[in-house]
This record gives sequence, C-alpha cells and structure tokens, in this order.
Amino acid sequence: MRIALFVHSLLSDWNNGNAHFLRGIGTELQARGHEVLFFEPRDSWSLQNLLSDHGEKALDGFRDAYPTLTSTRYDQLDLDEALDGVDLVLVHEWNDHGLVRRIGEHRQRNGYRLLFHDTHHRAVTAPEQMAGYDLSGYDGVLAFGGVIRDLYLERGWAERAWIWHEAADIRVFHPIEGAPREGDLIWIGNWGDGERTAELHEFLITPSRDLDLRTRVHGVRYPGEARAALAGSGIEYAGWLPNDLVPRAFARFRVTVHVPRRPYVEALPGIPTIRPFEALACGIPLISAPWDDAEGLFTPGEDFLVAKSGEEMKRRLRDVLHDPDLARQLSESGRRTILERHTCAHRVDELLAIDAALSAVPVSSELGVR
Repeated sequence: MRIALFVHSLLSDWNNGNAHFLRGIGTELQARGHEVLFFEPRDSWSLQNLLSDHGEKALDGFRDAYPTLTSTRYDQLDLDEALDGVDLVLVHEWNDHGLVRRIGEHRQRNGYRLLFHDTHHRAVTAPEQMAGYDLSGYDGVLAFGGVIRDLYLERGWAERAWIWHEAADIRVFHPIEGAPREGDLIWIGNWGDGERTAELHEFLITPSRDLDLRTRVHGVRYPGEARAALAGSGIEYAGWLPNDLVPRAFARFRVTVHVPRRPYVEALPGIPTIRPFEALACGIPLISAPWDDAEGLFTPGEDFLVAKSGEEMKRRLRDVLHDPDLARQLSESGRRTILERHTCAHRVDELLAIDAALSAVPVSSELGVR
C-alpha cells in the first residue's frame, strides 16, 4: 500500500513525543513493503525550537537512526499531488483545523481510507478545541486510550473510533549491555507546563535528594525555578536528549521513574504515554507514580513498581538499588511484556486490521482495538 501520514514533525522530537511512535510505525510499515510518506509543516513549532537550540546538526542523529524515513516539509500543500495514488492516510491531531478539514474534503472526492490520530489529553482538558475539528470526511479515529475513544463516540465527534495505544520501537529501544555506570537514577521527560510540578518534586526531586542519589534529568522547557530546584537537590540537568540516544542513557543508570502528568492520572485512566513503553523495552527497572492501568496493559508489581507517595517512592528506589534480584526481575518482566504485546509491530498489525475492515465492510462504532 501507499500510506501517507500528516504529522506535526517527524524530524524533531523536541517536546514532541508523537514523533517517537510515528517513527517506529513508519519504519515497521516500510519493513513490510509499504510505501510511507510523511508530511509536516516547514515551520513546525518543535522543529523550529530544535534548530534554534541546536542547529541543523541536531538532525544528523535522526537521519542516522532512521535512514529510510524522510519527510516532506511544506508551506502550501497541493493535496492532489501529495495524495496521488495513496491507499491509507493518517492525520495526527497536532495538525491545524484547516488542514484537517481540507484533507477530509479531499478524501470525499477520492477513494482512500482516512483516519484521525489522537494522542493527547485535549479531548478532556480542551474539548472546545477538539470539537472544532471537522472529521465528517474521515472513516474514524485512532485514539490512544479507551477514555479518548469513548469521548469521540459519545460527543458525536466521529462515528467510528478505535483504541490504538502507543508502543515501543524495539529496533531502537532495547537493552545495551556493557555500558559504564554513570549514576543511580535517570529521568527523561519535559517539565510539563505546570501539569506535574508538585508531582516531580514529590516523586523525583525530593526522593533523589533524601537518598543522596546520583541523578540525571533530561528534557526541555525547564523554567529557571525548575533548574534551581534540581541543582539545589544535587541533580544534574542535562537538557534535550535525542530520543534515539535514550537507550544508551538508560544503560548507564540503574533505575528510572515515571511521573505522569495530572490530566492522565485524574481523567484519563489507562493511558501511560510512550515513555514507560520505551523504558521497559530497554530493560531498565521502572518505578511509577500512581496511574490507573485501567486497560490492563501491564502487570503492576511485576513489570514495574508503583509508589503511591513520595515516602513510598523512596522505599521503592532503595529496594531496587539494593536488591539485584528485584531489579533483574523487573527488567525481565517489563521487557517481556513489551515484546509480547506492545511493539510497533503489534500496532501495525492492529492498523492493518482496521484498514482491512474498512476496505471490506462498515465497521461497528463499538469496535475497539487493543
């Protein structure tokens, strides 16, 4: 098939976690013989920030890690030319309302399948923005969790919607043996726009300080007060880390933590975001602040540990760092679950099943893919 994906940015993962999953999906589709086209706006916010901070050289790592992937950057897009001969189109929700509508109108004059892809919490936190998308020309929505899928159906934003969780690209995310240890705890993530400030203090900064851990933090959009808090607790702040280098970073530390943003904890149970998938794929022991695995993606207590408070996080960290058998069991169980259920290959299987169903007969709006 010829498959087109309209994304915010494929080239840049600067504050753009969507690129992680979509790169893996694109690579897996290509490996199965499909032609994959990516389109992104030339002035995408993520890419402009990456180039401003690090220059064109920042793109070298992407090209080395994903040599088969390319992206067409556009100012004005001729959809007849871009979508000539396509069979399936995915449009990510970071695209603007006008383009989403134009593609829907174009599809109504053509015969390809068209899906909207939502991987954000705005359906809950900014419903007026999501209601503004015209999806009348779309075959349905790929939602990265059951709560999001149900909202599209209940609010009449779409007639069909499926669960399509993110997953790990195991071509990139896997254990790296023999790397020299550089510290105890590593956390990779952005500060969070005020959505997890208190949680980062409770579950990351304070435990690291109180346990006197050698801790490194990677991410972008850290305000001055955040950097000061890290420095005051003896935590190294190391800035942006290209996502393809994350496995090497994990290999140099003994444990990582997951601190979900508040909307996912309070309103979006069952959606872990992509970072835990990637950490578990790399085999690093993971301890998570509370989130409700309502969709049964993992086995908490076996694939990762859960800390319900900052004090419990300290106990969990101490346990993992001082019990090699526990650390090994978590590493093996978490990676095994990823390999069995949560790789980009699994998600491509799901996508192709949806496409095949759309090609054959109308699909029930109750259908959800896990």
